[in-house]
Amino acid sequence: MFDLKIYEEKMEKALDVLKREYSGLRTGRASISLLDPIFVDAYGSKTPLNQVSNISVPESRLITVQVWDESLVNSVENAIRNSNLGLNPMIEGNLIRIPIPDLSEERRKEIVKIASKYSEDSKVVIRNIRREAMEKIKDLEKNKDISKDDSFKFSDDVQKITDNLIEKVELLFSDKEKDILRV
Repeated sequence: MFDLKIYEEKMEKALDVLKREYSGLRTGRASISLLDPIFVDAYGSKTPLNQVSNISVPESRLITVQVWDESLVNSVENAIRNSNLGLNPMIEGNLIRIPIPDLSEERRKEIVKIASKYSEDSKVVIRNIRREAMEKIKDLEKNKDISKDDSFKFSDDVQKITDNLIEKVELLFSDKEKDILRV
């Protein structure tokens, strides 16, 4: 039998990935998730920044990183500086202060393009899952496991879920674009 829930969950996961990718995009305001993609050379391996420090946002334009091991302070600072996020960390003992600079209009437009690409990638994933579901429905109908009516109903349900999730992706992109372009 055809299980619509499986395909719906796969599509929802694509939406969750998009939300995670968006949380890492700079909007000109400080956010802990901004540092999520940063990994530090620690103890001989690449370690997520949040596993070697405590990250907080004391002000809307400042992130602080309290490094637990003093020997890692320089590694953390280098990882942040080399992250292509345009950040300039300042060391004060075990504390690293990261002021969030204003984004230029040009940089904002670049970030919108990146957000748009993330959105398009999500739509492609969702459509591929739809295609996979539709092929499964056709196979079940061909093998006489489901009737033509069931096939039509399942196909319609898959299309409705797909349309709904594509709409959510577009709404997320629209909100993120407004957030990025807001000065």
